[in-house]
Amino acid sequence: MSIRDKLPAGSPLGFGTAPLGNMFRAIPDAEAAATVRAAWEHGTRFFDTAPFYGAGLAELRLGEWLPKQPRDSYAISTKVGRLVLDEIEDPAARNQGEKPGVFAAGRPNKIQLDYSAEGTERSIDGSMKRLGVDRIDLVFVHDVAQDFHGDEWLARFEEARRGAFRALTRLRDQGVIKAWGLGVNKTEPCELLLGLKEFKPDGFLLAGRYTLLDHSHALQRLMPLALKRGAEIIVGGPYSSGILAGGATFEYQKAPPEIIAKVDRLREIAVRHHVSLKAAALQFCMAHPAVAAVIPGASKPDRIAEDHAALSESIPPDFWRELREQNLVDPAAPLPAN
Repeated sequence: MSIRDKLPAGSPLGFGTAPLGNMFRAIPDAEAAATVRAAWEHGTRFFDTAPFYGAGLAELRLGEWLPKQPRDSYAISTKVGRLVLDEIEDPAARNQGEKPGVFAAGRPNKIQLDYSAEGTERSIDGSMKRLGVDRIDLVFVHDVAQDFHGDEWLARFEEARRGAFRALTRLRDQGVIKAWGLGVNKTEPCELLLGLKEFKPDGFLLAGRYTLLDHSHALQRLMPLALKRGAEIIVGGPYSSGILAGGATFEYQKAPPEIIAKVDRLREIAVRHHVSLKAAALQFCMAHPAVAAVIPGASKPDRIAEDHAALSESIPPDFWRELREQNLVDPAAPLPAN
């Protein structure tokens, strides 16, 4: 059974709910609720979230809508590795690794790292309570990587190997969850896990590493290995932190000049072929056979409508051909035109 088989039929476009955790800005409750409602009304049936997103805020906001819907009609993925506690702390003072202040506007509940087996089960229980559901479909071990833990990431990975990986394997075998893997922004932890014979992850939620703007590293290393091991990829951050959707950030920071220049070249070609850059970004991700779904984030209802329109937009083969000729995509990257 693949990740695709565990998602509702016809659900390659999911909703990444990190923005609902007040990612970089405080979102009014009414706006958040309208965004979740718009996702459902446009046909979204796969929702990804995490305790980290605003210290449970994104899960709570999803929990105001999803329990009202038939449980078998949608799939939820969440993360483990961080526990949301009742204690209070300053959200702006948290260690966010390479993404300082990402959830400074989130809830003030203290967040505690915990990749143990016991912590994994506690995390799942907490997520189910905040979401108001009786089960979670897919569970990803969150951010066990360099961008959050620096030189200590391998030690954290070992904690997860001894704890979370074994717990999630057992829960999957018992039918409590349907699938598990890693939810990370780097390829190396995924490659390391795929090299461990004692585990068989179902797939990975890989954010920002297989996009129209940044894909060669993952294409060469992770994607062929994932195909070989039968692990599928859910692509997070398909707009490269916003710059492919008209924003100014890349990797959650102000985009450097070389990235801006590359995006300008992509946009010029898109305009010439009457293609929206959002459509190109989403459809590029979905063209790889290892990719099961793509989950752009959104904090406004109109963004949801744009995402659904972008995935179904007709893009002429000449557009992709020109990207290839201009060396704007890796020569080995599968393209929708193929």
